[in-house]
Amino acid sequence: MSKAAVIVTPDYWAEACAHLSRKDRVMKKIIPQFGDAVLESRGDAFVTLARSIVGQQISVKAAQSVWDKFAKLSRKITPSSVLKLKVDDMRAAGLSARKVEYLVDLALHFDSGAVHVKDWQGMDDEAIIAELVAIRGIGRWTAEMFLIFHLMRPNVLPLDDVGLINGVSQNYFSGEPVSRSDLREVAQAWTPYSTVATWYIWRSLDPVPVAY
Repeated sequence: MSKAAVIVTPDYWAEACAHLSRKDRVMKKIIPQFGDAVLESRGDAFVTLARSIVGQQISVKAAQSVWDKFAKLSRKITPSSVLKLKVDDMRAAGLSARKVEYLVDLALHFDSGAVHVKDWQGMDDEAIIAELVAIRGIGRWTAEMFLIFHLMRPNVLPLDDVGLINGVSQNYFSGEPVSRSDLREVAQAWTPYSTVATWYIWRSLDPVPVAY
C-alpha cells in the first residue's frame, strides 16, 4: 500500500485573506463563502509535473484514468523509473507518442540535474519558470500552476488561465470580456497575494478545490 501523501498548506493564508478583504470589495464577499478551505500541496515536484503533462488537453476524468494505468507500470514514479519504461508500455497506458516524449524529457531534466529542485526555495518565480519551460511539453501556464500548487508561491498571477479570466469577468466586469490589462489592473490590489486571490476566483466558479 502506498504511503499517504503529506498535505501541506501555506502559512501566509490567514494574513493574505485579511489583506485581500481590506483591499478588494469583491474578495471581501468571496472569501467568507469558502470557510476553512485553503490551497493544498501534495506529492513531489516530478510527479506533479508528470501529472500535468499527462492531463494536457484531456478531461480530468480521462487524465486520472491514464495516470492510474501509467503509475502501475512502475513501483514508484521517479525520473529514473520513467527512463527505464518501454515506450510500448507507456503507449498502452493511453499516452500519446508526444506525451511519452515529454515525460522522457521531463525525466531526463530531473535525472541529469538540469532543474535545480533543491535551489528552488531560494529562487524567484521567473527563474523557476525559465527552468521549467525549457522542458518539452511545459509552457508558462503549466509552470505557473506548478508555482501555485506545488511550491505555493504567494504572488503568482496566471494571465492566460481561462478560469481566472472568466472569474474576473463575472465578478468584476458583469460578464464583459476581460483583457490582460484589465486583469493586471484588478490584480494590483491583490499584490503580494495574487495566488490566494486567483484561488478564490477559481472557487467562485467551481466550489470544489483543485489539487495537483
